[in-house]
Amino acid sequence: MRITSERAAEILKEKDNFLILTHKSPDGDTLGCGTALCIMLQNMGKNAKVVNSEEIPRKYGYLFESVKCQEFDPSYIVAVDVADTTLLGDKLSVYADKIDLCIDHHGTNRNYAKEVYLREDDGACALTLYRIFCEMGVTITKPIANSLYTGISTDTGCFRYQNANSECYRAAADLIDLGADNTTINTIMFETKTMEYFRLLTEVLQNMRTYLDGKVSMLIVTQEMLERTGASNDSTDAITAISRQMEGVVAGITMKQRENGKFKISLRTHEPVDASKVCSLLGGGGHKRAAGCDAEDDFKASLQIILNEIADELSMPHESV
Repeated sequence: MRITSERAAEILKEKDNFLILTHKSPDGDTLGCGTALCIMLQNMGKNAKVVNSEEIPRKYGYLFESVKCQEFDPSYIVAVDVADTTLLGDKLSVYADKIDLCIDHHGTNRNYAKEVYLREDDGACALTLYRIFCEMGVTITKPIANSLYTGISTDTGCFRYQNANSECYRAAADLIDLGADNTTINTIMFETKTMEYFRLLTEVLQNMRTYLDGKVSMLIVTQEMLERTGASNDSTDAITAISRQMEGVVAGITMKQRENGKFKISLRTHEPVDASKVCSLLGGGGHKRAAGCDAEDDFKASLQIILNEIADELSMPHESV
């Protein structure tokens, strides 16, 4: 059931013993929301903890510095920035049918929770959560401001993407006034890369492929590449953004191999290709310009499905991978 910000604020004020779920392949928005909500609830004297199915990338460590470790039996479950329970990952899948409240901004949200506060036009879930905090009238401390700013900045590509609307800028300005260290956060998220990352990027670009007269680029990151270069899995986040930066490219596909051998597909697009629509063909989703899905066992067949849909949206003949 869809609810208002007033109802969401009421829930957070009334309930206790919160378990906060974030999505697998964690990014700055889901972790920023999870930590901001957790810190806010703990500051109110409530029990709260935020969890993820996977190891948290090192660069997000600062988000957890003000999160207290609390032991309790959860009685209320909240999912943040999670459009579908399939995105919870293996460890958190046990909560798929137990989620009480979902706070999200994805138009592809499956309305799986008992109550859903959804703002499809928000450029980041952190903006959606910020609306609730404003409704509650809570004190936004520096750690909370840092978490919310991280979510907004990362999900808008440091305010470069189409989803960076005026409300994102206004909220970010408010959060900076409240103590968010925007310079440090943007440096960590967008300007700092390891030597291992550059080794990986070099290898990935050497193997780049293009399709549909150069309108589609495809990058692939395998576990062998990660092992050879010493790069970490979170190094691939920045590579995904590169996929659509080449002149003439309207759709950038990044194939990332997981430890189990299967591939995750990340799609970044320009007009007129709808990334969310394309990825929905493989059970994924996201936004018009940024979306993802999991490839089937035959990843080439999955890539062909993606490429065929992009060709259709561009009114071009199909091309084999």
